[in-house]
Amino acid sequence: MGSYFTEVKDKRPEKLFFQDEARFGRINNVNRCWVPKKYRPLVTQQFVREYTYAYSTVCPETGETYSIIAPCNNTELMNVFLTEVSIHYNHYRIVMILDGAGWHISKELAVPQNIRLLHLPPYSPELNPVEHIWDYIREQKGFKNYTFNSLDAVDDKLEKALRELHNEKEKMKSLCNFNWIY
Repeated sequence: MGSYFTEVKDKRPEKLFFQDEARFGRINNVNRCWVPKKYRPLVTQQFVREYTYAYSTVCPETGETYSIIAPCNNTELMNVFLTEVSIHYNHYRIVMILDGAGWHISKELAVPQNIRLLHLPPYSPELNPVEHIWDYIREQKGFKNYTFNSLDAVDDKLEKALRELHNEKEKMKSLCNFNWIY
């Protein structure tokens, strides 16, 4: 990967990260599930419109991830996220690929010195490996066919899932390292 940074004196390794946000909430979708023969699955459905948001970034090459949970999506919270990623990965120069959401292109967006942003083409979520993380969490980490009594319970479940994935670098590489990336 050629250098995207203008500061050639910076000898830190350059890493490619992808970033995305996802909404998790108390509205659930009833899906198929397995139960032993002679039993009927019992799945409740709820329509409570309360949400929380996960911001995550992943390096497909190394499986490294960083995530925060926030109450909404906006430029202010994207600035917080970028600052936290910059501090956590201060040993890298990061090229972060993300979509064109309004808070990703805002004039008020403060991009840290060790991060450069590249935007995906419009309407191309299939190019962002982080989308696979959201699918995996929803299918495999306790969100499928599950109802939550509070938004705090959603936050707790989401935090647990993100912490587990943060420690599963090989799983992250298998979910996110598409052959066309490198």
